Amino acid sequence: MYTFISIVYVFVCLFLILVVLLQSGKGGGLGSAFGGGGTGQQIFGGAGAGNLLTRLTAVFAFTFMALSVWLAFLSSSGEQALERAVRQQTAAQEAAAETESEEVEAAAAEAEEAAAAEAEAPVEAEEATEAPTPDAE
Repeated sequence: MYTFISIVYVFVCLFLILVVLLQSGKGGGLGSAFGGGGTGQQIFGGAGAGNLLTRLTAVFAFTFMALSVWLAFLSSSGEQALERAVRQQTAAQEAAAETESEEVEAAAAEAEEAAAAEAEAPVEAEEATEAPTPDAE
């Protein structure tokens, strides 16, 4: 959609340039450069050229402005979507990092508990071996 509107926009720009250049100003304009300047014969006729070119200029100028606004809107909405996607990705990365840190803390706590349980186990085993045996008497 954006590409199609951009192509139409370029064509409207080119036609607008062409129509403006064909208009005869006070000095005759580009229309007189094509051989119709002082002879009295013009491509569009005597009075019709100004009227038709003026209308074409107005139509192409309005179309140019409308397409400019439309393309600006499409461009800005795309940037908003991009910013929204970046924010979502950042939030997901933060959530993953938080979950990972919680898992690391839980694993560390389990390791401490296991180490504490392991430290208590040999003490109980040593106490059991130090008890007097009936054969030792």
